[in-house]
Amino acid sequence: MILNKINYKRFILPIAVGLIIWFLSPIKPVGVSLVAWHMLAVFIATILGCITQPLPIAGVALIGITASVLLGLVKMADAAVGFGNDTVWMIGMAYFLSRGFINTGLGRRIALIFVRLFGKRTLGLSYALIGVDLVTAPATPSNTARAGGIVMPIIESLSDTFGSTPKDGTQSKIGSYLMFTEFHGDIITSGMFMTAMAPNLVAVALAKGMHVQISWMGWFIAALFPGIICLALVPWLIYKMYPP
Repeated sequence: MILNKINYKRFILPIAVGLIIWFLSPIKPVGVSLVAWHMLAVFIATILGCITQPLPIAGVALIGITASVLLGLVKMADAAVGFGNDTVWMIGMAYFLSRGFINTGLGRRIALIFVRLFGKRTLGLSYALIGVDLVTAPATPSNTARAGGIVMPIIESLSDTFGSTPKDGTQSKIGSYLMFTEFHGDIITSGMFMTAMAPNLVAVALAKGMHVQISWMGWFIAALFPGIICLALVPWLIYKMYPP
């Protein structure tokens, strides 16, 4: 196991700003309590730490949580309440699965199967690539990771095979069309599944806070019909409007 190296110099700015805000409590607004002001100092220091990144963002966030508990600003039970949230763990599990899709090459193998079955024509090839996006979407809560880590490398390889590359000014032969189609297809699949994009899960959590319960299957059923229509029409429309 390789541990992340700590850049101690990058701690200077977050700690310095946090201490300055902490000790400026005598001039805080009247309506702000001392605990709230000190919490603001820890929060600002944590945000600056996420920017300077002496450690990865997750490590900086954990330091911020630990500091708020040790300084007596929040109780341990309140600081850890987010780690018991079902939605948070759903996001985490979906990310673990998405890394498995990419690291094991499963996503690439699925993509190649789709290309072999449906890629005899350019239009069929675009549907094949969107099909890959559709199949991998439920277990990949990042449309960037799904498109960039699984589908885009396939598009690049196919474009090179057909002699379509920006280096030679031939990107319009097939590469631009496939890229444009996948861009729009990825957006559609992101809305079809609750776990296809991290903001979807955030929206579910916000709805839950307003006593609106949205299940995975309920989201899927609601999005299935419009999603399928869009996936069926978009490649064809782009083929007509932006032909290879």
